[in-house]
Amino acid sequence: MLNLIFFGPPGVGKGTQAARVAKHYDLVHVSTGDILRIEIKLKTELGLKVQDIMASGELVPDDLLIELLENTCDKFKGANGFVFDGFPRTLRQAEALDEMMERKNCKVAKVIALEVSEDELLRRLVNRAIEQGRTDDTADVIKNRLIVYHKHTKPLIDYYIKQGIFVEVLGVGTIDVIFTSLCNVIDNRY
Repeated sequence: MLNLIFFGPPGVGKGTQAARVAKHYDLVHVSTGDILRIEIKLKTELGLKVQDIMASGELVPDDLLIELLENTCDKFKGANGFVFDGFPRTLRQAEALDEMMERKNCKVAKVIALEVSEDELLRRLVNRAIEQGRTDDTADVIKNRLIVYHKHTKPLIDYYIKQGIFVEVLGVGTIDVIFTSLCNVIDNRY
């Protein structure tokens, strides 16, 4: 089973590349952000709980995300593996993911961080807000999401470096060039 984590700040291209990698390697793409946005749109109990949190750019509480992730993964028994996009975002979430993987007798193979300058991130996020009508991508929310990322998520780098599974890939260039770089890393041709 091949399990990958796509890591990086909002707007780095995780979703685009995670979906391509999942299709290429026949893995399940799990985007917690997409799942939560669907819950909000459907006005489910979970969606109502997280709507204001996401609108402000803050992180959804660990326990809610961990439960959501485990329920999602359980729907795909027999999968070849997963590409986690937007999870984990805190040390507690990373530890919970490791515990879940251990219960399923597997592990995360690689944590791939897409690297992009902050100016490029801001440009991408503003464009995405316009093109996709993403109401959670206002200028103030974008700035707050980047602050939250640096405060809560970036410390995970050391956690995964210690496990020997953290790899950085330049997230600038065409989608195809970045995808090829990712496949080289996944296939250990870097």
